[in-house]
Amino acid sequence: MAAEFPILIADDDPVTRKLLERTLTKRGYRVTVVDDGRKAFERFQEEFFPLVVSDWMMPGMDGLEICKAIRGVETEGYVFIILLTSRDNREDIVRGLEAGADDYLTKPFNPAELAARINTGIRILELERSLKKANDEIRVLSITDQLTGCYNRVYMVERMEPEIKRAKRYRHWLSVIMCDLDHFKQVNDTHGHQAGDMVLKGFAEIINRSIRDKVDWAVRYGGEEFIIILPETDLEGAAVVAERLRRSAAEARYTAEGTSFHVTASFGVTGLNEKTPWEKLSIDTIIQHADTLLYAAKDAGRDRVHLDQL
Repeated sequence: MAAEFPILIADDDPVTRKLLERTLTKRGYRVTVVDDGRKAFERFQEEFFPLVVSDWMMPGMDGLEICKAIRGVETEGYVFIILLTSRDNREDIVRGLEAGADDYLTKPFNPAELAARINTGIRILELERSLKKANDEIRVLSITDQLTGCYNRVYMVERMEPEIKRAKRYRHWLSVIMCDLDHFKQVNDTHGHQAGDMVLKGFAEIINRSIRDKVDWAVRYGGEEFIIILPETDLEGAAVVAERLRRSAAEARYTAEGTSFHVTASFGVTGLNEKTPWEKLSIDTIIQHADTLLYAAKDAGRDRVHLDQL
């Protein structure tokens, strides 16, 4: 457990520095040691340290300044800071805590007391990590469709705006595919809703296998409708993706109660680039245009791709 919490030590006294390093290294911590405050903050900016032990009085940048500097930057997690000081009056302790320190230790320090205070810090850090994990899980649930694992409409509205702004700013292509499973109601009526769920999950898997990881993203828009967002992809490239999805969907086979069946899909593909009238553009405009193309594909016989630049 100690190895999960690397410690940054800042102290200009070589004897104290060595004693701190030896005490914490013996207990299994990975320790980085520097001899002044400015070096400490520079090192912290290079690598995240959840635990910092800093002397109060140092050249260049003292312990209070280190506390304020660390609290003033964005970090990947909470940082537990212990100040080492020979000052033990109430006013100085309050100053240290107000600067951002979590705890303090008077010099010369007792190794057992140092270890105990580090353990206190770790308990706080573990609690912070568990809360962050729980919040992350709640966040994932709030933006994810539980059946298919695709994003939901809440996430689409939240993320589409930045995608459009980025495409507009850099004059990059942004393409959108809207797809709908053909005659899906017949699947539910003929094979049951469990079979329908199986088809939806199967189609979502086909989508996720066919798009770029961490670049493209897919949304279950509603029922059997899906939307796929393809940043920096022109209309021709989006059409290739849609056609690949169309073939894969048509080739997929499902089995319910001993009966094998397949379900085709129809696609509407649109895109925007530097020729797009950006001032008239909105999320609704893009979705509406893709939806119009999708239903044109439906009217033309289904199991096909229709595309048109926005």
